[in-house]
Amino acid sequence: MPRHRRLRIAAAMIAALAAAVPVAAQEPPTRGKPYRPVPIQQPAEIKDPDLTVLRAKVAEAARNRDRAALAKLAADKGFFWDRDGADAARGRHGIDVLGAALGLSNKNGVGWDMLAGLADDPSAAPVHSRKGAVCGPAEPRFDAKAFAALLKDTQTDAAAWGYPYAAGADVRATPQASAPVIDKLGLTFVRVLPGGSVNPNYMRVLTPAGKVGFVTIDTLAPIGSDQLCYVKDGGAWKVGGYIGAGEP
Repeated sequence: MPRHRRLRIAAAMIAALAAAVPVAAQEPPTRGKPYRPVPIQQPAEIKDPDLTVLRAKVAEAARNRDRAALAKLAADKGFFWDRDGADAARGRHGIDVLGAALGLSNKNGVGWDMLAGLADDPSAAPVHSRKGAVCGPAEPRFDAKAFAALLKDTQTDAAAWGYPYAAGADVRATPQASAPVIDKLGLTFVRVLPGGSVNPNYMRVLTPAGKVGFVTIDTLAPIGSDQLCYVKDGGAWKVGGYIGAGEP
């Protein structure tokens, strides 16, 4: 399903941050301090056939590393790049901004994969700061005050948390598909723990019940993910902007 593919790169970035602790130090406990679950509501899809067609074309161009095809799908004028609270587009052509944001000229960059993942996601929401633009993947809906209280109680920041794409994901005792299931995730925020995993396909998490285990890296999406934005240009949908830091 596209939603499960959409931010594998972003989830891998969470896992890479968690993996910063040396392997020698990775003897994780099996229990941690429980925390109050903060529910999330999955973002809705935008039911617009023309936008769906555009996204499919963008994803195809990204998977083919086809810059020329991508250029035809990007708005030429008014393209924006919101990064660190400022517009980094500086009036450049859309394809040039996308190329800079995602490092599309980098031989070993992940920008093309990021672009495909963003375009594959069916969710999007209007951006209040950009009239007429919708951006995806859309953030989930949640109680901001409850989440702020969770960060305060756990003495963490938002970068330490992810949210599941769907309820019922297995949390395993070790980073292996054959390992026993010790918990299942609900539609709540989940803490990602430092220490990572010796298996790059898994990340270590602490569940609300206080159980320490492992989930696959495509189980969770991070808060504050980069977003690809779409605008109507001459009556047709085009890629019209980018929100986020871009290719790491």
